[in-house]
Amino acid sequence: MQYLKNVEIRGVVMHEQFYTILQVSEIIPSVSVSISDGSARIETLLHDSRKVSNPAYALFFALAGRRDGHQFIGEVYASGVRNFVVSNDEIDHANFPAANFIVVRDTLAAMQALAAYHRGRFACPVIGITGSNGKTIVKEWLAQLLAPEYRIIRSPKSYNSQLGVALSLWQLDDTYELAIIEAGISQPGEMQALQRMIRPDIAVLTSIGPAHDDGFSSTTEKITEKLRLFEGAKHAVYSPDDVQGVTVPSKGAHTTWGSGNVVLQVLGYEMIADKRCRIQARHANTDMAIVIPFTDAAAKSNALCCWAVMLSMGYEQSVIAHRMALLQPVEMRLEMKKGVNNCTVIDDSYSNDLSSLAIALDFLRQQQQHRTRTLVLSDIPGADGHEEQVYSKVSNLLADNKIDRIITVGPQLLERADKFGFLNHIAFRDTDSLLDSLPDLTFEHEAILLKGARKYAFERVSGALMAKMHDTVLEINLNAVEHNLNQYKTLLPSPVKLMAMVKAFSYGSGSFEVANLLQFNKVDYLAVAYVDEGVELRKSGIRLPIMVMSPGPASFEVLVARRLEPELYSFTVLDDFIRVLSNQDVTGYPIHIKVDTGMHRLGFSVQDAKRLSSRLQNTDAVKVQSIFSHLAAAGDAEHDAFTERQLNDFGKFADELTAALGYPVIRHIANSVAIQRWPQAHLDMVRLGIGLYGVESKLDSRLLLQQTGTLKTVITQIRQVAAGDSVGYGRRGRLVKESTIATVNIGYADGYDRRFGNGVGHMTVKGRKARTVGDICMDMTMLDLGDIDAAEGDEVIVFGDVTELAANIGTIPYELLTGISQRVKRVYYYG
Repeated sequence: MQYLKNVEIRGVVMHEQFYTILQVSEIIPSVSVSISDGSARIETLLHDSRKVSNPAYALFFALAGRRDGHQFIGEVYASGVRNFVVSNDEIDHANFPAANFIVVRDTLAAMQALAAYHRGRFACPVIGITGSNGKTIVKEWLAQLLAPEYRIIRSPKSYNSQLGVALSLWQLDDTYELAIIEAGISQPGEMQALQRMIRPDIAVLTSIGPAHDDGFSSTTEKITEKLRLFEGAKHAVYSPDDVQGVTVPSKGAHTTWGSGNVVLQVLGYEMIADKRCRIQARHANTDMAIVIPFTDAAAKSNALCCWAVMLSMGYEQSVIAHRMALLQPVEMRLEMKKGVNNCTVIDDSYSNDLSSLAIALDFLRQQQQHRTRTLVLSDIPGADGHEEQVYSKVSNLLADNKIDRIITVGPQLLERADKFGFLNHIAFRDTDSLLDSLPDLTFEHEAILLKGARKYAFERVSGALMAKMHDTVLEINLNAVEHNLNQYKTLLPSPVKLMAMVKAFSYGSGSFEVANLLQFNKVDYLAVAYVDEGVELRKSGIRLPIMVMSPGPASFEVLVARRLEPELYSFTVLDDFIRVLSNQDVTGYPIHIKVDTGMHRLGFSVQDAKRLSSRLQNTDAVKVQSIFSHLAAAGDAEHDAFTERQLNDFGKFADELTAALGYPVIRHIANSVAIQRWPQAHLDMVRLGIGLYGVESKLDSRLLLQQTGTLKTVITQIRQVAAGDSVGYGRRGRLVKESTIATVNIGYADGYDRRFGNGVGHMTVKGRKARTVGDICMDMTMLDLGDIDAAEGDEVIVFGDVTELAANIGTIPYELLTGISQRVKRVYYYG
């Protein structure tokens, strides 16, 4: 077993686990260097000004991209960082007197060079994984399968990009005995940089699918680019079916799997009891088999890939078969749920290592809705022999992330309570002890992060801390919200500000949960419909400027007390607001002037500019923060002439009012669709609404928006109903043949529109469509399962992409999204 022998590196004398800034300047290709303290110690690589940790020993790379890192050097310096890699040699170093600067041509390439050097310091084997699908699953399964022999470092979550690979490799130190690194690409020329960093001993190709096809001229080009990872590898693991005739460039041993003339020849699959699958294969002229606790096609492919890797590493078949039968599902997403006593529970309870702990703590730090942050943490697997180093790092992470209380589970953390003396620390030896003590622990108005290794079964803790609600949930993918935000940002010139619409409970997606993400991503403004929505955001720690679009005079005092900014659209409302300010002796309060350019809903008339100017010049109670209007038909080409008139009228009104005021005012008129179709309407700021949540008009192929919300429920009951019988109220659901009818746990009180009844709507069960039968009830809906093999308790997808569904009942996606009842539990996930 060639690679198993490397376990002996436990006895190797450790290298120093840090660099000095002077050493870094000699490792990366620099243009110039300005170092005031060459002995400054570097332990942490930073690239995001919002995620500063370990500042005294951090090195900040000012990456040039959607957000130019050079613009945030001052902010990072103020947080305590003193070491910088930049590509702008015009930075005035006098503004940063204690800083060290390394100037390079390309900051990302510099980070990659440092990561490549760092990887080269360690003798442990490295497995590099690429492919279209299955990279993360194969990585996580290999970590499960190889854990008994190795202390493994692996790419956290899906850190497989040009940046992510560098950050993953930086985690290597002498305590690890194996590294498993993902490599993801989306266009030609990217793999070379990843290969130089990873230099895998074992290169693995998972399956090839359509992912990222748009970035390549052909499938052959994509495969060729991915296989560049294999250059120089001692072992190559792949299926010839996936390489499609492209030559694999590894000169080492090839372990192939699939059908035909391969090293691991698949003979067949057999479904067996308890939703398991037996995979039969032939290797070295011997028939053998494994059983996996999964039956889907992707799992079979991923298991075969892992089987081949283990064979290439010299594992005995009996060991492989035993471990394959114990494979666990990979839960890569971090979920945020409503907890008991107004708590927020962040559930990341299926894995625990330093990398994923750091990511989870970053997410916890984004949450501003609670002042108190509690971490429930289990022992970290694989720390045997290196406990002092591992738990010292944990202690530093908690200090950096300002944790208020820590509850630990496991003997290793119990024995090292002294490392967490700066915190309110409660320690338990095992999960049962924690669960027994939960009634005596106080959890109120706090954010609780659950971070536990799988063997500690923290899902039991999550269940105990969750607010109890019914089984219908709306899952919101915060990664997708962030992705969509960044997609729209790519269309905006850098000076243009962005206002995000979070009215109507963020189009049904949540309130502070989405607002926290937007605040973290530094949008310029938020907008809500009513004052009470803004008040909730302020109570939840949102500090961004918030415009209220429909403020009533009765709410003005609360609005001022919470520092919310009103949209004012008539002289009556303006005078009422000025009166409230005068009574409180308030001056210069920010307001937003709404002008009606053709929507004919709310707003000052275009002809009111002169009178409004006079009124505003005669008061010091308010200051105009912005002037704005609404486009009525920006997405309809047939109304482009009307849109142009609106833009022209708005420009004239804004020019006249701004000239009279004598100070600069933000102008905005572009909504989500206008951001795409009308770049001349970007002006000083744009308003991003429904597009943020993955709904667009399909007008611009440059935008690759992601679905953010999925409404799910479960099957409550399944019954056979005879031909001629009816289903539901009014007997409108007549059956023409005997049918299998499922009752699911959602109705119109949850926001599932009654118009979807009687076969108009459908839901997805086991990946297949099941149409509605009969009228939609208040709390339930009936589905005709046809020949779908489903069981009570199975998950049902009510809807994801709402565009087509909305069209089927003659409405718009807004109505479906905002109509989801607040009794439907929201679950937010990240990762």
